[in-house]
Amino acid sequence: MDQAVLERFHLLLRESKNIVFFGGAGVSTESGIPDFRSKDGLYRQTYRYPPETIISHDFFCLHPEEFFRFYRDKMLWPQARPNVAHLALARLEEEGRLRGVVTQNIDGLHQAAGSKNVLELHGSVHRNTCQGCGKKYGLDFILQSAGIPRCSCGGIVKPDVVLYGENLDTATLQQSAALIKAADVLIVGGTSLAVYPAAGLVDMYRGRSLALINLTPTPYDWRADLIIQCRIGNAFEAVLNSECSR
Repeated sequence: MDQAVLERFHLLLRESKNIVFFGGAGVSTESGIPDFRSKDGLYRQTYRYPPETIISHDFFCLHPEEFFRFYRDKMLWPQARPNVAHLALARLEEEGRLRGVVTQNIDGLHQAAGSKNVLELHGSVHRNTCQGCGKKYGLDFILQSAGIPRCSCGGIVKPDVVLYGENLDTATLQQSAALIKAADVLIVGGTSLAVYPAAGLVDMYRGRSLALINLTPTPYDWRADLIIQCRIGNAFEAVLNSECSR
């Protein structure tokens, strides 16, 4: 880890009042939630069907019981708690430096850490909707049910997460684009920037400093003013130590 780069990053945090954070699965791996594309990620594991197939709209419709078996086993982590990165971003928002978080994650850990302005591009496991009557359910309902979760009306209760083959919520996508476009500083962390249209949001950025925090290179490294190749928690530790608030 390049200490000089980290010091430049911390100076950027101290001097900025209009920061936006755009994050992916790597933000939550330090909370014990596996990512998708790393060597130990979900997509590298072996199942009866490929994970990309199971978490698709078509598969959900055709094989809901198999979908929910996988979903409960691999997509839900109720024991996970916010890590250093989540807590630091909430602190920056509280201090008036961070304007908002745009996340590809569905775990709700940013909100659990105290962040208020969170835009969830891919939805949330904490919101679930009956496909019949539209009744809303929380995460506990899914965890405590067996097989295919059913509403009191008999309809299937579907998680409000974006599956393969489904479109992102238009309003959330537009709000995310506007937030990023208006940012002075954009910090991108824990994402390979390989999933579109979410990754394309970086193209909206017109500010003065783009910082990328990721363990591996991304297709947008050429645009970055700062490239920080380390665990995202290490990059944000100084925020919780108050070193970025002086």
